[in-house]
Amino acid sequence: MRVEKISYDINWRAFKRGSSFFIPCLQCRKAKKTILTTTNRLKYKVVTKVVIEEGVRGLRVWRV
Repeated sequence: MRVEKISYDINWRAFKRGSSFFIPCLQCRKAKKTILTTTNRLKYKVVTKVVIEEGVRGLRVWRV
């Protein structure tokens, strides 16, 4: 998956319900669209939220 010109290699098989990952980004709306495109293709239901973790703004994605 490519977000803001950076490729992220996410092990989608290990992405179980209740787990989450964080992607640092500046344009969170655009990143959210990219992530939702991928998760919809895989038929995963996810929830996203813009958060600041350790001083870095980004997108937290949970599988529900």
